[in-house]
Amino acid sequence: MTAVRTDASQLWARLPSHLGARFRPYAGRLAREVVREIQRSVPAYARPLRGKFGQVLVGGVERAIVHCFESVGNPQVSTAEWTAWFRYVGRVEFTEGRTTESMQTAVRVGARVAWRNLSAAGRELGIPPDVLLLTAEAIFAYVDELCRVAVEGYAEAQRQATAGDERQRAQLLRLILADPPTPTESIEAQAIAANWPLPGQAAVIALANDTVIRSDPDYLTDGGCVLTAHPERAIKRLSRPMAVGPTVPLAQARQSLALARRAVALSKRGVIDGPVVRCDDHLLTLLLHADEFLLDELNRRSLAPFAGLTPKQRERLSATLLAWLDTRGGVNEIAARLDVHPQTVRYRMHQIDQLVGDRIHDPVRRLELEIALRHG
Repeated sequence: MTAVRTDASQLWARLPSHLGARFRPYAGRLAREVVREIQRSVPAYARPLRGKFGQVLVGGVERAIVHCFESVGNPQVSTAEWTAWFRYVGRVEFTEGRTTESMQTAVRVGARVAWRNLSAAGRELGIPPDVLLLTAEAIFAYVDELCRVAVEGYAEAQRQATAGDERQRAQLLRLILADPPTPTESIEAQAIAANWPLPGQAAVIALANDTVIRSDPDYLTDGGCVLTAHPERAIKRLSRPMAVGPTVPLAQARQSLALARRAVALSKRGVIDGPVVRCDDHLLTLLLHADEFLLDELNRRSLAPFAGLTPKQRERLSATLLAWLDTRGGVNEIAARLDVHPQTVRYRMHQIDQLVGDRIHDPVRRLELEIALRHG
């Protein structure tokens, strides 16, 4: 296999080829001392050398030492197997919950122990000081490359785990929002697989635009919607415009989503304003627009008496009638609101009375008129 040249391998190759054979008898003791010092100095590694932990720590130290000795005076040594092994070490460190900081600290502790032992052995063997200095330079260059390769493996495992968590969480959200409802046991099992604790209550946020939503421990996301127990925190991290459904028991999350999506549609039509529409502030509007056909029929029937008027007449009388409904018939208050003379209000109310008749005094018809005037 073709050798891959690195700074460290070039330094090892410059050392006298016989040096590797002279150092090799020290390999076993050196490995034991490196492992012992790592366990003593780095808390994350202070545990029994059993299972995968022991295999990776001891095996990693032994491979690192052997590879160094094989590289001495050998410009053709291959790094392919070595690279694959230490990427594997990085992946194991991630899956076992250790940090890149503790991993790199362990490597550097090992390097110090290795240099201390090899420098002592070198003096015993009568190796010239300039050769020992080059050995030190090779060791610490080697450490930098070993850390880089292990961190690459760590980052790869982290990316894969993140992608897996996101898929699991997207599936959890689909189960929560499913219609017909998903059995509770299935949702709970998926929550365990997704490593996401189920809240008792949550709100669903619908985004108005097609936006890539970054994963966040606070919420579940899939297909332009977000489920969260902390909507105000989520709002700060999401792109706008958006609509926030009401906070409801988790079993009713799909209803929260339906309201949020309706609010988004009404916002696009200009019925509701604002970059962040909170459904709790617009429940009546959302109720009225739950059935557009019925709302249109209500508007048509309630406002039929105004159909024969000119647009300007219809606008004036509609504003006057709505003000009357708001103020319970106070002429002076209506006049102040509309900025007209009280006599004008009396005249208009007389016209309205002729057009609408007794329905203005019927509570149900009066409510229908107000709804039609507000949303017609």
